[in-house]
Amino acid sequence: MSTVVIVDAIKRRLKAQGITYLVLAKKLGLSEPTIKRDLTRGDFSLKRLDTICDILGVTVADLANDESARGPRLTRFTDAQERALTADPRLVLLTYLLVNRWSPDDIMSAVDLDENAFVRAMLALDAIGIVKFRPPRGVQPLTARNFTWRKDGPMHEYFLQRVVPDYFRAAFDGPGDDFGFVAGSLSQSSRARLKSSLGRVAAEFEDLARQDARLPVTERHGCAAILSLRDWRFSEFARYRRKPRQDG
Repeated sequence: MSTVVIVDAIKRRLKAQGITYLVLAKKLGLSEPTIKRDLTRGDFSLKRLDTICDILGVTVADLANDESARGPRLTRFTDAQERALTADPRLVLLTYLLVNRWSPDDIMSAVDLDENAFVRAMLALDAIGIVKFRPPRGVQPLTARNFTWRKDGPMHEYFLQRVVPDYFRAAFDGPGDDFGFVAGSLSQSSRARLKSSLGRVAAEFEDLARQDARLPVTERHGCAAILSLRDWRFSEFARYRRKPRQDG
């Protein structure tokens, strides 16, 4: 859970309910400067956080999932952002983990990073506008979970060259795995209908991912689905096509 997310959510709730720092301090039996310092640093105990939640009438989970008030998220990267990410694949990994709600502690326990390397990586992501970072561990992703990249851009090229071959190299024989390939001749209306169906599947994937993001990382497993539809003829078959007859 990101401390930045929690602190920002507390500040929004205080403002929405008309509770000043002075009023909050009195309810907590503390001084106003102490409250301001704690909310600036994000440095308070779990017991104090629980008390603040009681005052606001919310749970910690409500604060952690208060995404609607944080404004629009980045759904498409700029060329500069894509080039910065692909120049260091580790940043791509960290971006993926952060938008899937891995906490800094989760990341540090799973990724081979020491504290200094983690801070440098977060500062790099902050510099290109992917996260808002407050050292040493305050991280707020600014990117939507289902972000996309520009066609024919650096991330698209990275995806085609590095991700797709690795993805299809697997056997697809694990629990819950599935693989199918279908091809045929469809009318334009049928293709439009199928495209709409793929959109619904993608939307369901995103909805499930958002719900499951509230679970501990130990209860979630990385997975991916490639959904595509295109006018296509297998290039290997091209040599068997009958060539147009030339009269005369």
